[in-house]
Amino acid sequence: MDLKALIQGVNQIAEDKKIEAKKVFEAIEGALAAAYKKEYMTRGAVVRATLDPETGDLSFRQVKEVHDETTVRVVDSEAEEEGEPREVATKEEGEAPLPRYNEERHVMVKDAQKLKKGAKAGEEIELPLETHTDFGRIAAQTAKQVIIQKIREAERDSIVSEFKNKEGQVVSGIVQRFERGNVYVDLGRAVGVMFPNESIPGEYYKNGERLRFYILAVQTEGRSPGIVLSRAHPKFVSKLFELEVPEIADKVVEIKAIAREPGSRTKMAVYSNVEGVDPVGSCVGQRGTRVMAVNSELGQEKLDIIEWSEDPAKFIANALSPAKAKAVEVLPRREARVLVADDQLSLAIGKGGQNVRLGAKLTGWKIDVRSQSKPEEALEGGVALAEEAAEGKNAEEAIEESGKPVYHKVEDED
Repeated sequence: MDLKALIQGVNQIAEDKKIEAKKVFEAIEGALAAAYKKEYMTRGAVVRATLDPETGDLSFRQVKEVHDETTVRVVDSEAEEEGEPREVATKEEGEAPLPRYNEERHVMVKDAQKLKKGAKAGEEIELPLETHTDFGRIAAQTAKQVIIQKIREAERDSIVSEFKNKEGQVVSGIVQRFERGNVYVDLGRAVGVMFPNESIPGEYYKNGERLRFYILAVQTEGRSPGIVLSRAHPKFVSKLFELEVPEIADKVVEIKAIAREPGSRTKMAVYSNVEGVDPVGSCVGQRGTRVMAVNSELGQEKLDIIEWSEDPAKFIANALSPAKAKAVEVLPRREARVLVADDQLSLAIGKGGQNVRLGAKLTGWKIDVRSQSKPEEALEGGVALAEEAAEGKNAEEAIEESGKPVYHKVEDED
């Protein structure tokens, strides 16, 4: 075996697989130890190999565990042949039996102290073995399999580590293939999968097309890491804006809430942490360049960017944009009644109740849209339930304490 040539190839393998050279050396050492054991040792032996990356020196050791009569059981060979094994030491009744003494991997304390001064039970001692570099065909095949397996494991761990750090981020990938509704995406070092429920409804994907994806999760089970991708997740939109809007990346503008119906419409509430910075204008960009860049990634999906407010009434009114609310009546239990002009009703409710539904998701409030001329009359599709709580708990607590509805006039009547 040409060890120097082997060492020269390590750096090339490490570079190609993008793993540490140390991991490749560990794989080779494990393979050499397995080959040595296969060729020169018995099945029960534990062998370790060390390959010096600088000099190419190779050494082998046999590893044995130090035991005494209380940590291992010794079986009498004559009694075992008669079918009656005798245990010299066992644990108390009800506990797992002690490991059986094996002279290939165990050594008693009194014998270990002859080899290593001060050896104690529970330690490991290493006994030097004669160095061999000439292995048979079967041993060499074993070594090859071990190296391949170890390098695959190292590469897998490297990929998991890389993409685990990217979890919750947007990555670029090339659509590779389709299988049972799943879209497989080439991400460079790994292949991600986008399940049908994580794709945008009505969006058509083509082989070789480059798109952006949101890394939803990295699953470590199985032979290869499972990288779950999404284009339907609400955070996909917020991360796209983070890439396009420097103010969001710098935390000057903050995305407070987002509600999305993929492929159709998204509402996003933004807030400025710096006085004088327009949060909505920052996201829209000059002549709409920033919002159009995000929209080009999402296709025909509409984007409503509204300003977040601590005032529940103002926030709810903003959430129904592009409709203009005349007044918001804030009720207990996170419920609100919104009055709009008759010509704004269809816009406030939206097609199939979409606008009010997204407004409720965005704010975390139950919203009831009614006509300003007939406030007592409930409208079909005008009521939407909140799926989860949002900001403004202090206002809610104050309302519940008083037990009375609070009426907020949003804008003057025409």
